[in-house]
Amino acid sequence: MNTIRNQNLTTNAQKLRKNMTKEECHLWFDFLKKLPYTVNRQKVMGNYILDFYISKAKITIELDGSQHYEYEHKRADSLRDEYLNGLGITVLRYTNDDIHKRFQGVCLDILRQIDKALDTSSVSLCEPPSPQGED
Repeated sequence: MNTIRNQNLTTNAQKLRKNMTKEECHLWFDFLKKLPYTVNRQKVMGNYILDFYISKAKITIELDGSQHYEYEHKRADSLRDEYLNGLGITVLRYTNDDIHKRFQGVCLDILRQIDKALDTSSVSLCEPPSPQGED
């Protein structure tokens, strides 16, 4: 996959990794980091930076703020998703509100999607990592 990496975005990705949103921090530290798979944060893929990427399952997890409801962002997201789907990558999109209001449901959905992508029951047999800070 590195052959399609855009080196010009690497610096920006590094900055984003150091300055994650509070929703990204919550999902990363309280769930994704505990998974038994490698999860990359702010992964450069082509002309895009993916919020989180699980290469083994070919899944990207995108957290969308309110700007993603605007027409231009919806259109850009659609083009981005089409590009990633063309690479065989499944795009999972959740809103920041999803992280705040249904964190455990988001985590379970991610586990189900990983299980489906890997076509194995090993994930579904595992207890999901205990989410922290659930309201």
